[in-house]
Amino acid sequence: MSSHISHIEHLEQLAEMLVHVGRSARAEGREDILTAAQWTALRFFARANRASRTPSAFASFQATTRGTASQVIKSLVLGGYLERHASETDKRSALFEVTARGREILERDPLRHLVEALSGLSEADHATLSRALPDIASHLARRRGDRGFGTCGDCRYFEDRDGAAYCACVASDLAPFEIGQLCANFSTTPTETEPTGPKP
Repeated sequence: MSSHISHIEHLEQLAEMLVHVGRSARAEGREDILTAAQWTALRFFARANRASRTPSAFASFQATTRGTASQVIKSLVLGGYLERHASETDKRSALFEVTARGREILERDPLRHLVEALSGLSEADHATLSRALPDIASHLARRRGDRGFGTCGDCRYFEDRDGAAYCACVASDLAPFEIGQLCANFSTTPTETEPTGPKP
């Protein structure tokens, strides 16, 4: 860090760069195929675990209202990219699955350009981003009183029981393909500076 830049100024520059990267990645989508919001929704439902493929979970993930999220989902259903299924546990709720057409269009996802840019970084940089970004996302979610999202490997509920993956949140074993899926029950592991017990 330059001696002429204060710590807070450096953090502000990092924040601005994160926002810029996000906007640049979103702006690369062709509006005649899908809008940026539709791309985000389609990616979410392609990566979310089954319990998290709901309008409310997507609204939390996108930090938007339930109504706005529902309109985006509805447009993807009408376009044949998502299909609606009744929840097996709550018939009043709906789960959404990506269709074959949706998976086909994801092959042209503009986010692949950001993936290419990330591929140019070192393994050490990948590891640093993998550790830092889930914590940043969870912190922002807590600030707005919302749920965080992430995958099993970074979650406090994830346990390795004799080589078998286990989720303590839902008290269930995990299939290998579930470990890399986005989960609405995600919670980051407390750091050494975060109190985990009752206050004195």
